[in-house]
Amino acid sequence: MSARAIASATVSFGLVSIPVKLYTPTNSESDISFRQLDRETGSRLKQQYVRVSDGKIVERSEMAKGYEYAKDKFVIFTEEELKSAAAASRQAIEITEFVPLDQVDPVYFEKAYYLGPDKGGNRPYRLLAEALRRSGLAGIAQYATRGKEYLVLVRPASIDGTPDGPIGLVLHQLYSPNEIRAFSEVPLGDDVEVKDSEIGLALQVIGMSTETAFEPDGYEDGVKKQIEEMVQKKIEGQEIAMAPSETPRGEVIDLMAALKASLASGGLKREPRAAGGR
Repeated sequence: MSARAIASATVSFGLVSIPVKLYTPTNSESDISFRQLDRETGSRLKQQYVRVSDGKIVERSEMAKGYEYAKDKFVIFTEEELKSAAAASRQAIEITEFVPLDQVDPVYFEKAYYLGPDKGGNRPYRLLAEALRRSGLAGIAQYATRGKEYLVLVRPASIDGTPDGPIGLVLHQLYSPNEIRAFSEVPLGDDVEVKDSEIGLALQVIGMSTETAFEPDGYEDGVKKQIEEMVQKKIEGQEIAMAPSETPRGEVIDLMAALKASLASGGLKREPRAAGGR
């Protein structure tokens, strides 16, 4: 089944313009979702909004959006005003610079979208994708949509997982610098010395569990599988036995002993790969 485009845009670099369509790379249909029900009757519940001042239920047709500029002080915007701001959105993704992909910290990645060529964009699309692959670079641009301008990155991506196979383009929506918390704000504890002998053993443990490529198909969502099994038991009228919670691991005191034990056990503990993995 072909993916359905969610938007159209134009990627450009220099005087080259590429009409493209955006596609979501994720499949939300695979998620397990629950609905809020009345515990006594099992009836579905309806969410309502209540006016804080007097408890009156407010219908959606009576609602407005407001911005809190001070404590409990708001300015109200109409739908027409918000639409006029959204009208400033443009469908142009104009690449203004190219940077090595490995120089972009993944912490900036917020969302990803597949890009596919739109009508008349096939040749320039292939051109940009192949040029980025050969150069090892990614394009940086700004993209305005839904009333906000985003910093975005355009990079090449292998379609079949092979380095020389067919290539496509992926657009990453990036967080702006003011949205990223500085790592220096994270408490890291006291500065301690790590011995070369400990590092050497740690490298051996890492080496025993190192793969040549990342293959996510080899990992299974154990929580989802367990919930699906519980759902089936509920449907069949079976009782669900509550499994005891795991005891948290204690603090490791002797690093050398832990590293040596890890080597003796064959590296990192890992469940067998699911079907389709290596």
